[in-house]
Amino acid sequence: MSRSFVVFGIRTYAAMAQQVARLLKAKLGQVQVLDFPDGERYQRIITKISDKNIVLVGGTISDAATLELYDLACALAKYGARSLDLIVPYFGYSTMERAVRGGEVVTAKTRARLISSIPSAAQGNRAFLLDLHSDGIPHYFEGNITAFHVYGKPFVVRAARQLGGKDFVLASTDAGRAKWVQSLAEDMGVDAAFVFKRRLSGKHTAVTGVSAQVKDRHVIVYDDMIRTGGSLLSAARIYQEAGAKTVDVISTHGLFPGDALEKLQGSGVIRSIHVTDSHPRTLELKSEFLIVHPAAPLLVEALKERS
Repeated sequence: MSRSFVVFGIRTYAAMAQQVARLLKAKLGQVQVLDFPDGERYQRIITKISDKNIVLVGGTISDAATLELYDLACALAKYGARSLDLIVPYFGYSTMERAVRGGEVVTAKTRARLISSIPSAAQGNRAFLLDLHSDGIPHYFEGNITAFHVYGKPFVVRAARQLGGKDFVLASTDAGRAKWVQSLAEDMGVDAAFVFKRRLSGKHTAVTGVSAQVKDRHVIVYDDMIRTGGSLLSAARIYQEAGAKTVDVISTHGLFPGDALEKLQGSGVIRSIHVTDSHPRTLELKSEFLIVHPAAPLLVEALKERS
């Protein structure tokens, strides 16, 4: 990689921006940010960025964070960035990638359109998005920006090997992720499992079985995202009831609103949860139960491969 970079980050991703700068051996850009009592925000770019290759780190974890990222990106392009690379560890609304009922807003698409409207740097804009819930989301970006889906497979494989060595069952929370888990399990040379469910009504489902033998075995459940963890806990209990010796969890994105993590830990079903720091909430909650792995190396490697 011959290009040199200046790295910026929105406030909620300041720690990751520092990691990215360190891995790229790049300068860390400075921005003055002030919040006014009425909720408006002031930003001023301190570092000279004209004709520089800029990396901006920030996830769309909230509307406020999304607009902070958008406003800063627009200014970086306006003030003469040669190129503009957005590192987006967590792309909010990724589960709202299609309309199921009439009148629904496909928010993943509207957010992609918003980011696509950022003015183009001289050599164009790119976005690097980690483990999207749907493979089709990069195609929602349009115009002068190219979006790349960065898969978290290296993190999942490394964490799974640390937890289970060579003998474990890689499991999914339901059949929806079974194909991806099956493919990954085959790559790792381990067995895969998922839960069979039958819908009884709009609100209730019944478990009809588990796809693989898990009795007296170490089960590692993978899910791309944990919000409240209700589905995860239900699946973990099913594997435990089927005879699993231990149940650990790997997830790329951990959100854990409210007391979600406390409930998962208090259940006594899950031994540990491994996540990346794609969402800054994980850094606030990390413990011996919640082990947090850095996402920056994955994203920087993807950036280097395309630079």
